[in-house]
Amino acid sequence: MFRSHVLICGGTGCHASGSDGIIDALTKEINKEGLEKEVGVVKTGCFGLCALGPIMVVYPEGSFYSAVKEGDIPEIVSEHLLKGRVVKRLLYRETVTEDGVKSLNNTAFYKKQKRVALRNCGVINPECIDEYIGEDGYQALGKVLTEMSPEQVIKIILDSGLRGRGGAGFPTGRKWDLARKLVPDADQKYVCCNADEGDPGAFMDRSVLEGDPHVVIEAMAIAGYAIGASQGYIYVRAEYPIAVKRLRIAIGQAREYGLLGKDIFGSGFNFDLDIRLGAGAFVCGEETALMVSIEGNRGEPRPRPPFPAEKGLFGKPTILNNVETYANVPQIILKGAEWFASMGTEKSKGTKVFALGGKINNTGLVEVPMGTTMREVVYEIGGGIPGGKKFKAAQTGGPSGGCISAENLDIPIDYDNLTAIGSMMGSGGLIVMDEDNCMVDMAKFFLEFTVDESCGKCTPCRIGTRRLYEKLEKITSGNGEMKDLDEIQTLCGYIKNNSLCGLGQTAPNPVLSMLANFREEYVQHVRDKKCAAKVCTKLFKYSIIEEKCKGCTACARVCPVQAISGAVKEKHVIDSNKCIKCGACVEKCKFGAIVKG
Repeated sequence: MFRSHVLICGGTGCHASGSDGIIDALTKEINKEGLEKEVGVVKTGCFGLCALGPIMVVYPEGSFYSAVKEGDIPEIVSEHLLKGRVVKRLLYRETVTEDGVKSLNNTAFYKKQKRVALRNCGVINPECIDEYIGEDGYQALGKVLTEMSPEQVIKIILDSGLRGRGGAGFPTGRKWDLARKLVPDADQKYVCCNADEGDPGAFMDRSVLEGDPHVVIEAMAIAGYAIGASQGYIYVRAEYPIAVKRLRIAIGQAREYGLLGKDIFGSGFNFDLDIRLGAGAFVCGEETALMVSIEGNRGEPRPRPPFPAEKGLFGKPTILNNVETYANVPQIILKGAEWFASMGTEKSKGTKVFALGGKINNTGLVEVPMGTTMREVVYEIGGGIPGGKKFKAAQTGGPSGGCISAENLDIPIDYDNLTAIGSMMGSGGLIVMDEDNCMVDMAKFFLEFTVDESCGKCTPCRIGTRRLYEKLEKITSGNGEMKDLDEIQTLCGYIKNNSLCGLGQTAPNPVLSMLANFREEYVQHVRDKKCAAKVCTKLFKYSIIEEKCKGCTACARVCPVQAISGAVKEKHVIDSNKCIKCGACVEKCKFGAIVKG
């Protein structure tokens, strides 16, 4: 037994910050001090505070070190691990008080969170099945196979109120029930997991797979038993190498322990899993396109009906849920439907994981009960907007979602409330925008993504989104007309109502939402040829304030197109016809003499 355990985040965020080097340096230093039998080092999943990586937590004290560098390791080992003295300068600032160090759970970032799907992330070694089992892992599968009928399993999921966390919010239990009943005599059924997380700024599913892969395996086996399936597939983006590696390790361990394969728990139930890698096509997040891709074909959606519960993968009854949905299932089985339903709102039960990004102080991964307000997420958990800037909007649901304006900050977040204000839950990407963001430009950003990701199978999406993008480009270039706003509205409706799949049907959402909430910005771009946020480069110009210019020539020397002229110690001038508005001169000027106008 170790007297101390050092948990280091091994998720993608901290890996990019150098956590592997931290682990190597720590191991060497521990060995150097002769502490290898007293201190255990564990590589875990995401703790949530991604911007603070590399992150290290030392137990039993629970000391939370952030932004650790390899040069800090000798001090941590000699002072904390050897002498028992916490290195306060490296502690996460929110845990340091005048009286000492407070628990991480009492910090603003964590105290309103409720970790269900993320319960093991940052707690266990995801590459060790024994640690998952030590946290009640596979008990739910054992209970299901030895004590419950498939109908009872489906009923508890139905009663819990669990809805799909992939975006649509379809009741999970109902989906499973349909797959069990529609084709009862099917010779083969399938369970699929959508880990093709493609929204810009979204990393919820990736973090679960990296930090707790066994929870998805266990849940998929439970789903297989419930609907009568013997084979499952996890469709995961090839751009997630850490998640793929840990999934492969976890599947191998589960097979070795007899938790996948033949006659699981001696129940006669057979179930196995395979991984299929996606090439990064956003459209493959749509269920039928995903199944077509698993089959080895180009990922394009199929018309529905028939729905996958009747005719899905390889023409057989299939259920598809995303990673976060599955991550809730074992806990619902063990703790009961009432426990899960006690969290959240009347029609949106449980918790929701969000990837919090954009203009926010605490960038990272959060899990909150449904019904938590956007104000709580942004200002309490997220720590507010950097530089004291004003909150302008939050985009939920990525390119398929819509924006939440400042006037809706206090609306409880759930499926129905977000839909009512023109947004949507989506898979959980949440991008915060401040007063420096241009909403026309943001709509164009999300639309450009869907234009690039359209599979091209149907005309409304293939051509319609491109025409819509051209309208926005016209407006941000200073060539917009008032009639363009009405034409945008009409075109959005056509695309939504006539596209084949969810990608096209939801592609206009950011445009419509931002037009509804920030119409005055669109009008300003069209009528006044101005961008108040000074983002749209063709609608502003740089100029030099004569009283502030010292004639130092620094701006002229850094200009890549020689657009700035003037003699030494004399006022300089910017030629607007030459200026490419790169901003290099603004960054170089020490006197604040160059402004946007």
